[in-house]
Amino acid sequence: MSLGLFLLFTQLGTLQIQDLMHRASEQWPAGSTYAVAAALLLLGGAVGKSAQLPLQVWLPDAMAGPTPVSALLHAATMVTAGVYLIARTHVLFSLAPSAQFAVAVVGAVTLLLAGFSALTQHDIKRVLAYSTMSQIGYMFLALGVGAWQAAMFHFVTHAFFKALLFLGAGVIINALKDEHSIFRMGGLRKEMPVAFWTFLIAGCSLAGLPFITAGFFSKDMIIWDAWSAPQGHPVLWLAGMTGALLTSLYTFRVIFRVFFGPLGTPVTKRPGYAMTIPLLVLAFLSIVGGYLKQPILGALNSVLPPTVEVHAGSFTEVGSEAIAALVFLIGLYSAYVFHLQKRGLADALVANPVGRMLHQWWFADWGFDWIYDKVFVRPFIWAAQINKSDFVDAFYTGVAWLTQLLYRGLSRTETGRVRWYAAGMAAGSVLFIAMVLFK
Repeated sequence: MSLGLFLLFTQLGTLQIQDLMHRASEQWPAGSTYAVAAALLLLGGAVGKSAQLPLQVWLPDAMAGPTPVSALLHAATMVTAGVYLIARTHVLFSLAPSAQFAVAVVGAVTLLLAGFSALTQHDIKRVLAYSTMSQIGYMFLALGVGAWQAAMFHFVTHAFFKALLFLGAGVIINALKDEHSIFRMGGLRKEMPVAFWTFLIAGCSLAGLPFITAGFFSKDMIIWDAWSAPQGHPVLWLAGMTGALLTSLYTFRVIFRVFFGPLGTPVTKRPGYAMTIPLLVLAFLSIVGGYLKQPILGALNSVLPPTVEVHAGSFTEVGSEAIAALVFLIGLYSAYVFHLQKRGLADALVANPVGRMLHQWWFADWGFDWIYDKVFVRPFIWAAQINKSDFVDAFYTGVAWLTQLLYRGLSRTETGRVRWYAAGMAAGSVLFIAMVLFK
């Protein structure tokens, strides 16, 4: 990202965003090499900040932090900063179609990979972490097809329901003596009714319960734009729809495992008002946020260009929403069968050799940590080991040897004879005065 900023400053002479976008549109034609290079460099910063492929591995590990931090930073603000960066510099990405297409591809692939990984996690917060990666993938998909307003609309609604999910998970973990595994939970629907209903509302918003929750309006807007927007394509639409199925499946997997079935870990601490009031506020916003679609889009009209439907054809937005609603129901029913009605089926899938291999692969984030270790960490260690006696190390070894030599020489002067010390000080003073007078 710093290299991208250096390139923009050296070529356009400013880092003021509005002036920067104005000068870029005036001085650089569409497809300009400078525009493409700057956009790709900024994208490199955005994928790291927003946990997108291939720099996504840090976010699930960050769930070791306190749950309020996860709710605020890893759901609503910090981790979505890359989305804001690309939306804020949309003029630059519009001048670089190849970079904008890369944004769409990164988002589509990330939302699918993270969705599959979320299906295999045991830790309730890691499920939500992979869900965050997947939902930000939707935002990147929208940015990549030119649906700038849809991306920022989902940016807003996602903050409501994902913060609620993380805080709800924190209430559950706190009530169960720091238990994180969804397979050691169960039966909390009656034990913790406020947590259950608010978590259910947030989960339905995440999965896209049709025409009720905020997540439906924003996510389905993205899916439709992935088909109809100027840079849209049926493959991108299919990726978004597949991600919707995965989202419904892993969301209700958590809900059925945590709140239904036999009681697992007993509740030892009930949440107080300080915990329940934020849940109720965010639950309200997770529902009504979708009905603020027109005011939010109206406010965005002044800063982001509207999306023009150019690939709609005979397919309509209502048809896309109907398919999304059907996908939601399929995911819900599948989760009900595998994680509530016949839980042995889920265990049988994992016991199968192919199922076990896929489970391990997805559970390990598709092996990205293994790849990083093989490609970057081990080669670096190998190079350091075989190069540990190079000339650079020899220089510092020489400095250490010289220091030791001087120490041994000076240590011989420490005789304990005060008269010799005084004579040395006097001689040194005379020598110093002579150097000053006769230089």
